[in-house]
Amino acid sequence: MKTFLKLKFGHFVLGTLVVALTLGACQRNFLDLRTQGEYNIDNYPFPGGAGPYDQFINGAYSDLRNFDVTVQAFVGITNIRSDDADKGSTPSDGATLQEMDAFTMTPANGLINGFWLGHFRLISSANFILDRIKNDPNPNTAPSLKIDAEAQAKFFRAYAYFMMVRSFGAVPIIDSVTTGTVGSTNVPRSAPSLVYAFIENDLRFAAANLLQKSAYDRRFIGRITAGAANGLLAKVYLTQGKWAQAQAAADLVMKSGEYDLSVSYRDIFEEAGENSRESILEVQATADAANPTIFGSQYSQVQGVRGAGDWNLGWGFNVPSTALDAAYEPNDPRKARTILYSGGTSLYGEAVPAGLPNPRYNNKVSSPRSRQTQVNSRSAFWNNVRLLRYADVVLMYAEASNEIGGTQNTTDALAALNSIRARARRGAVAGTLPDVTTRDQTLLRDAIHFERRIEFAMEHERFFDLVRWGTVAVVMQNHGKAFVPNKHELLPVPQVQRDLSRGVLTQNPGY
Repeated sequence: MKTFLKLKFGHFVLGTLVVALTLGACQRNFLDLRTQGEYNIDNYPFPGGAGPYDQFINGAYSDLRNFDVTVQAFVGITNIRSDDADKGSTPSDGATLQEMDAFTMTPANGLINGFWLGHFRLISSANFILDRIKNDPNPNTAPSLKIDAEAQAKFFRAYAYFMMVRSFGAVPIIDSVTTGTVGSTNVPRSAPSLVYAFIENDLRFAAANLLQKSAYDRRFIGRITAGAANGLLAKVYLTQGKWAQAQAAADLVMKSGEYDLSVSYRDIFEEAGENSRESILEVQATADAANPTIFGSQYSQVQGVRGAGDWNLGWGFNVPSTALDAAYEPNDPRKARTILYSGGTSLYGEAVPAGLPNPRYNNKVSSPRSRQTQVNSRSAFWNNVRLLRYADVVLMYAEASNEIGGTQNTTDALAALNSIRARARRGAVAGTLPDVTTRDQTLLRDAIHFERRIEFAMEHERFFDLVRWGTVAVVMQNHGKAFVPNKHELLPVPQVQRDLSRGVLTQNPGY
């Protein structure tokens, strides 16, 4: 069971900070940090007796696990839109998610508006930290503390903008604290190329000034590291087709000695697998009988089995599709970790009732009944959200190496790809998931793309991968979805934000 100390970073906001930070696109303050937990500004145990920005940094970690950032809209936007998942639950439930599944979303979709607001709230939290550093009234604050805080803040800002630019395309760049009344500051959208350049600058600073995972006190497990910055930077480069830069950033993570593939695929998604050597970036969550929800995340709840009694575990959204079910190679152990079948048996030997609303559920968010009894909750608020795993970095390295081409890069790509398959087939029957041997660039590209689908099934990669590969329209249409090319790659800009901006915010094509 996770300890109270373990979750200091990301779960305890020590002061209530309310600043009217507006974009001309907000009905409530972007920075809306509520006091949570037992500590306050007077008794918070700063590491080594120092840490004047920690209370504000903690607010940003709290924003990262906010419902609008990494819960329901996140699941819909990153996974339900893809061919790997369907909306799930019942036909009458979750209309805004159904719109994403069917590609009928409009600018009035409330989840999309929440997603926009949640990420700009995280951006504003980061900007507030940077403003505190810049205007620190204490002349004795150590420069090292300022740099560390700045690096964390810029990572948060970069993460939020990366999610925004992939989801909406052009978005407003806000790089400082803005005060005023709602609607008083209307900032136009910046071209994606400018947003990506902004993200890269923030992540390069974070990567250069944060320490590696093992250098930080274990009491603050889950905090942002140099590995997280370089790993996210690799994905930013990969998304833009900057293959050499992506390869180099991924290589830094792989050679850091901080991460490996030693954790079994099944254990990655157990509580015991949280913050393991597979973990590069996780949203931290915890729960106990006294606090079953307040310090947790609803990420697992929105995807849990929708049933009755002991099997009423959640809302039943984000269920594996028939296409995903059929995609696995024979005997691939990852399938059992990923798909829970109605009428089957759980990973923990429990009989799953037949006749549930959906035939399949996301098994990566499941927990044993004994844990639910211990916490007096069936909604698994204690599960962390895995945002970046080491396997992702390894496959990014493989993809970038193959795209660069050449004898050595092809060799490196094969080695990286096959290391993922070797981990996946541990304990399986002989002949399962044989090594890929082709050196043909096109065939190897297809193999890497396929491996990404299976390795990260029901996580948060598939739709964005399809978009950057340029195959999203064909795949979605073949899957029976009403996907319109040059429209549905992006979400609509929320109409309420456009109205509040007095027309400054333009709409994406087709909406």
